[in-house]
Amino acid sequence: MRVQSSATAGSPIAVTAAPVRDRGFGAAQAALGVVAFSLTFPATAWGLESFGPWSLVAVRSVLAALVAGGCLLALRVPLPERRHLPGLAVVGAGVVLGFPLLTTLALQTSSTAHAAVVVGLLPLTTAVCSALRTGHRPARRFWLAALAGAAAVLAFTIGQSGGALTAADGYLFAALLVCAAGYTEGGRLARVMPGWHVIGWALVLCLPLGVPAAALALTHEPVNLTAHGVAGLLWLAVGSQFFGLVVWYRGMAAVGIPKASQLQLAQPLLTLVWSALLLGERLTVAAPLTAVAVLVCIAVTQRS
Repeated sequence: MRVQSSATAGSPIAVTAAPVRDRGFGAAQAALGVVAFSLTFPATAWGLESFGPWSLVAVRSVLAALVAGGCLLALRVPLPERRHLPGLAVVGAGVVLGFPLLTTLALQTSSTAHAAVVVGLLPLTTAVCSALRTGHRPARRFWLAALAGAAAVLAFTIGQSGGALTAADGYLFAALLVCAAGYTEGGRLARVMPGWHVIGWALVLCLPLGVPAAALALTHEPVNLTAHGVAGLLWLAVGSQFFGLVVWYRGMAAVGIPKASQLQLAQPLLTLVWSALLLGERLTVAAPLTAVAVLVCIAVTQRS
């Protein structure tokens, strides 16, 4: 079945709908991506034990780009078409650079549990971004649930921050926006090219920025290598930045952005578990309650 995507004005892209038999496998891949992403904040906290925030983000992007570039080269993957370069640039700016940098800066002063609850709005933000990007007009119930979820997170954030938003909260809210844009554009591109090509080329496109940034950051920030720090860096580069995004984009291509976003309902709760198990953080009652409230709001948006 051939359908036309209206995502790129003036230059529609023909895509092929995923067969029903592939959707179960696609959902499993998207779920695997969610598990990988749920470990990102604890791994970042570990990485900050050894590296400064700018060094950690730059080095992880370079390592991930080298892994992706090696795979693309070994499999002789052709260069992406010129019409896909703007979309890949959005993926790179949002997912490869923007989200990692903003969340890493936030985690210098914020707990991973707090960050997980705030970033729990990502499925809602992605769904809204997708609706705006594609011109789809969701039902009123969608918008009411989205606003309710946003209000719950805002109330939690202000309550946890002593009545006012902090710089870390600003970084986290900005991270939501840039990541949603990257997810939306990556999900669109994954309908016309393999999902791992999307993140692979996005990583490679960022390499000319990542290498000098890593060299500059490493000379200006202290480095104190520890087992936790190295393990966190490696997971961020290979697990979250490459493998997680590969299976995530493949899953989105198979089941669609809204359905894949449903699977992210579990991500904040998984991160809360990891933060307690790996970092020894003590959770307040408000954190899981807010995460569940956001989960319910997202479930309503998906039904809408």
